[in-house]
Parts: sequence; C-alpha cells; structure tokens
Amino acid sequence: MLIVDSQVHIWTSGTPVNIHRQVPSYTGDELLRDMDAARVNAVVLHPPSWDMRANEVALDAARRHPDRLAVLGFFDIGKPENRKLVDTWKSQPGMLGLRFAFLRPGEENWLVDGTADWLWPAAERAGLPVGLLCANRTKVVGEIAAKHPGLKLLVDHMARPRGARDDAGWADLGDLLALAKYPNVAVKASGAPSYSSEAYPYRNIHPYLKRIFDAFGPARMFWGTDITRMPCSWRQCVTMYTEELPWLKGRDLELVMGRALCEWIGWKVKG
Repeated sequence: MLIVDSQVHIWTSGTPVNIHRQVPSYTGDELLRDMDAARVNAVVLHPPSWDMRANEVALDAARRHPDRLAVLGFFDIGKPENRKLVDTWKSQPGMLGLRFAFLRPGEENWLVDGTADWLWPAAERAGLPVGLLCANRTKVVGEIAAKHPGLKLLVDHMARPRGARDDAGWADLGDLLALAKYPNVAVKASGAPSYSSEAYPYRNIHPYLKRIFDAFGPARMFWGTDITRMPCSWRQCVTMYTEELPWLKGRDLELVMGRALCEWIGWKVKG
C-alpha cells in the first residue's frame, strides 16, 4: 500500500513552537531515515513558520528526493510585491501548492480582515491547492470554497484547536463536517493521536474519525501525522489507521492513506 503523510515539517534553524520537538533542527536526511523505519513511502512537507529558510530547506530536500518528498510552501501574503509569485509558484521543482498557518505575530486575523482576499482567486487561476490551519475559522473556509469552486482547499488537523483532547476537543466537529458539502474542500486527518489523552490506539477518538470519513468520504480525507509533535511513534500513527479502524478497508484505506492526497495536489508518486 502506498502510504503518504499529508503533513510533516523539517527545519535547520529557529525555535519550534512549543508543541513540536524542542530541537534546533530536523533535517531531510533524518526525515528519510524515520520514514524508512515507519514504512512511509512519501511525505508532503510544510515549511514551518519558525525557520526563516523553511521553503528553501524543504525544496532542497524535495529536489533531491522527488519520488518521496513534495512541498506546500508559503510566502508573506501581506506584501503586495509578493502577489506575482502565485503565477510561477509551481515552476519551482518539488513545489505543488501553498499552505498557510497564520501563526506569526500580526497574521492572526489575515483570514478574516481582508488581507488574504486577493489570494483565493489568484490561487484558483493558477491551479494551486491551498492548505489552511483554520481551527475556529471553518465558516470562513466555507465562504472561500463557495466563492471559488475551482480552488482546492485542505483543512489542517481536522480543524482541531491546539491542545484539544478527548470529547471536549471535538465539541465543535459539526463545524468541520459542514464543509463536506463543498466538493473543493478536503480534510487532513493529521495529528490524530495528539487529540486523545488515552494510550495507543486512542480508541476514544475513533468515532470522530468515522464521522469525518462518513462526511467527506475516502477521496477527501487524508491521513497524516505532523510527526514532530506526536505522542507516539510514526509507525503507530500508521497502524492506528491501517489496523485499528475496522470500517476503513480495501480501496477506501488506500485512498485515505495516500492515493487521494496525491490526486488532490497533483503529485504522481510511484508505488
């Protein structure tokens, strides 16, 4: 089975936000070693906000390993001079789209204050899928999806708030499920173990994963980890889905574990 992780960070400088490993670097070579150990075929890199060279670091790794690594990168959308980047964004080898977390100081309201409004039609015209860290902003994502039906959107981490766990952490799941009516919205089911206080295989959150699957279907639900903040091994992140969810089998499992993601972002991965 082709296994593709929908979200992983690598970095060579900067201080990670405190939910990630507190190490000065996690390199592409370290990543590939860990991927092999976990039997993960490929990964979509998301350059992290704390490394000023994040895009460059990710693209360098993807150029060296094009069958295993691809990138959803970012730039400062608040600078008018950067708007011209969209049209040629995918000309960078290994770059397949965009992803924005809006975590840097001053960016917190960019999704709602008009700063990002120019981006959606531009990305739609350029055929760029866009990933969004949007906990508590799902309504806005729906509005964007409705206005720009040709724009493919990916919702990070099932729109779970940072630090959310157990039933309380899923109380607003209905807001995410409401996005399923937009065929251009997909959900990254990434980071699941971190949203449970139980031990592996985190059975108390399985019903929530099933609700997401039932709403979005296997073609719009993408497994992933955000491995540098997971409470378990990468291999356990894999087997939680491949061995512990009895309702996820056959072709549906293959889609969720990687094939649907590759189709969504236009990545032709061998395997």
